[in-house]
Amino acid sequence: MDYRQGKEHFIKAWGDVAINWGINKTMGQIHALILISDDHLCADDIKEQLSISSGNANMNIKALMEWGLIYKKRMDGCRKDYYIAEKDMWEIFRNIILQRKRKELDPMISMLEEVSQVEGLCTQSKEFCKVVSDLKSFSQRADGALSNLCKEKQNWLVGTFLKSLR
Repeated sequence: MDYRQGKEHFIKAWGDVAINWGINKTMGQIHALILISDDHLCADDIKEQLSISSGNANMNIKALMEWGLIYKKRMDGCRKDYYIAEKDMWEIFRNIILQRKRKELDPMISMLEEVSQVEGLCTQSKEFCKVVSDLKSFSQRADGALSNLCKEKQNWLVGTFLKSLR
């Protein structure tokens, strides 16, 4: 496999994997392209290399910046915006966790807070209250664990992971 084939395969696969992170395929492909680039890319470069529309490129670039996966870079003497990717894999992992937590876990905890106000006066409501309480407890522990994980340094996570493999 030559470089061009490897690059195309990586971009396609990264786009497929990105769906599991909660982002769309094109956003994942743009991230992959910028991630493996050794140079800054502008929206026109991205649009051209991935054969996507300007609107699609700009919308997904904005979303990637909101996720903290890419950054805008100004070039001296140029009016275009250029983009570079976060290259630290720990930061990429951390930013994805934080976004997933914000979009999925935080709203669930909020909803469980609201429905935990139901009073257990009958058999059905008692079972409902028990399940909601268990879910709320589990979700809050998961929230705490994810928050702590994201505060930790990369070396701690890698060390813990390697110890678990032994």
